[in-house]
Amino acid sequence: MLCGESWLLKGIIMLAKAKAIQDQLSAWRRDFHMQPELGFQETRTAAKVAGIMEGFGCRVRRGVGRTGVVADLGNGSPCIAVRADMDALPLQELTGAAYASQVPGVMHACGHDAHMACALGAALLLTREQFPGSVRFLFQPSEEVGDSEGISGAPRMIADGALEGVDAVIALHVEAVTPCGAIRTEVGPASGGVDSWFAEVIGRGGHGAYPHEALDPFFLTAQVINALNAIVSRRIYPFHPAVVSIGSLHGGHTENVIPDRVKMTGTLRYTEKAVQEQLHAEIRRAFEVARTLGGDYEIKFELGTPPMVNHPEISELVAAVGRDLLRAENVLPWRKELGAEDFGCFMDLVPGTMFALGTHSTGPVFGLHNPNYDLDEDCLAIGAAVFAETALRFLRQNM
Repeated sequence: MLCGESWLLKGIIMLAKAKAIQDQLSAWRRDFHMQPELGFQETRTAAKVAGIMEGFGCRVRRGVGRTGVVADLGNGSPCIAVRADMDALPLQELTGAAYASQVPGVMHACGHDAHMACALGAALLLTREQFPGSVRFLFQPSEEVGDSEGISGAPRMIADGALEGVDAVIALHVEAVTPCGAIRTEVGPASGGVDSWFAEVIGRGGHGAYPHEALDPFFLTAQVINALNAIVSRRIYPFHPAVVSIGSLHGGHTENVIPDRVKMTGTLRYTEKAVQEQLHAEIRRAFEVARTLGGDYEIKFELGTPPMVNHPEISELVAAVGRDLLRAENVLPWRKELGAEDFGCFMDLVPGTMFALGTHSTGPVFGLHNPNYDLDEDCLAIGAAVFAETALRFLRQNM
């Protein structure tokens, strides 16, 4: 076991090594950025990643979770995994950058291009180190969307054995509002679990001039909406994070006909299993209002990804690495929110953590999923160094 001063020195050296490959990191990131691919369509991206990792001497498996890549560096146990997602978003880029997307209507607006560059950089740095055990790199498809069965890339990779033999897993996510040079990490819930719901409120159609002869599903729906909007404020314990949102509402075809039914869809978010169960029950209860008023309803739930809960030991390891590389004032607490991230599927099975990587330097702040989003590429060396140094310390501490 190395003393704290030795860890600090090694961290500083690792960051210097990462900065020395800055040009390569930027080149990788820009290549991915110019050729983005949507979820489960990342064939070029996966081939590029696999080729680079094979060049590093990794044992590479392709087609994991459909279009994912698994690459192992080193041998045996312990094993820590580094995950980077690969998919882009259906957005038309507006940055005007020289390396802007060359694919109409598709853009890396969520920073997955940077995630891949950081993971590749970590792999390159680790090829120059001696360490016990192994590091597994998980280049994951389709974090943003599910397939025809509603299943995203993380559970697809898990089903193909991507986590077999893994003792811990780490990931990063770029963050637009955090300055380049800082990271965020914290123990506990770091994103929300997400489920979707699909419902119909059923009335009885009729002529718009004779509403008394019909049972207006819009009237029924209005009462259901009031009940849905009261769930979080009046039914959930105030210290338990929760969201219920309506995403779409459709009914009718013309102005003078009362339709039979109204279709609704929505999302729910939570961080605790008990709250998830209560939200399902409360949403059903809200739709019961339609039956009380003489109508009916149908509803189904589609289970999504679980909450992302950062493990205490792995989170503290990343924080310690961050303090050594970047100084304590640049290791910030996590920004609490209920956005969804399927990295939680990995952390349901092995201890892990995700840290946020600051990307902003100057100018206006454009958030993720914005067609104007871009990042300060100096963040890439920081992400690569934190990945690499965290992996080394985990392996050496658990040998």
